[in-house]
Amino acid sequence: MKNLSAAIFLGLISLAAFGQHDKRNNTLLWKISGNGLSQPSYLYGTIHLICAEDAMLSDSLTRVIRECDEVYFEVDLDNFFEMIGAIGKMKMRGDTTLRDLLSEEDYARVKEYFERRQPLLPFSLLETFKPMLAASTLQESGLACENTAMMEQLILEEANRHGKKIRGLESMAYQAGVLDSIPYRVQAEQLLRYIRSNSSGDSRDEELDQMMKAYPEQDLARLEELLNHPDAGIAEFAEPLLYNRNENWVRKLKQLLPKKSLLIAVGAGHLPGERGVISLLRKEGFTVTPVPNKLNKTRVI
Repeated sequence: MKNLSAAIFLGLISLAAFGQHDKRNNTLLWKISGNGLSQPSYLYGTIHLICAEDAMLSDSLTRVIRECDEVYFEVDLDNFFEMIGAIGKMKMRGDTTLRDLLSEEDYARVKEYFERRQPLLPFSLLETFKPMLAASTLQESGLACENTAMMEQLILEEANRHGKKIRGLESMAYQAGVLDSIPYRVQAEQLLRYIRSNSSGDSRDEELDQMMKAYPEQDLARLEELLNHPDAGIAEFAEPLLYNRNENWVRKLKQLLPKKSLLIAVGAGHLPGERGVISLLRKEGFTVTPVPNKLNKTRVI
């Protein structure tokens, strides 16, 4: 994918070492118990965009949603006013636009590419967005399928059906603001590099295709391999994008887990690694174990 925006599909993340891998144990669903908890909670790895044919909830996950007390996402997806307020945070500070960050020739190339790919938002708006966010709209249109879905949306709809309270581990404004820690010019250069590598306009993003294959297979090790590829360009920004957020979440979860049974649904890349949520919870004394999460292909949503 050769650019930072690849991370947004798994929640603004990069993956750290996951250790030995046994495909028989592939799962996105993990049980949190022990450490004095009177009832278990669950951790689930999401992806922000996926082909609709692969978007489904397993029987195990549906049961967890039905039986838990509350559902936590990275942000509160049920808070309309917070979503509206976060739009301003998507834009670069100081009225900066892509024109300010690129040469005239490169700017023209980026503009032409966006307009040819026809993302959902007009280029006049996207050129004010932090380039990593703008780039993600290109990759959305680059999926090898006509119809797409958000795993978070499927979980949200199921939770609403059962009357579950929806909450967020961090605010949308904070999440959008995290990208301010990555120099805009670096983001713009990554965006330009992506466009150059796909300059024909119809070439496939092979790494993205592989990610879209690895996720429904629940293959965290493969996702790790893809996002740790040198071309991903994320390693130097792992602290703000990944590790700091993981640590913030676990500090919050230490206070929340003893009170209620929760489903915590966050980007799949936040789960593994020495500084991933699974490892951090274990270091705090919790027992975190994999839960079979077999997907029934006849139950496509």
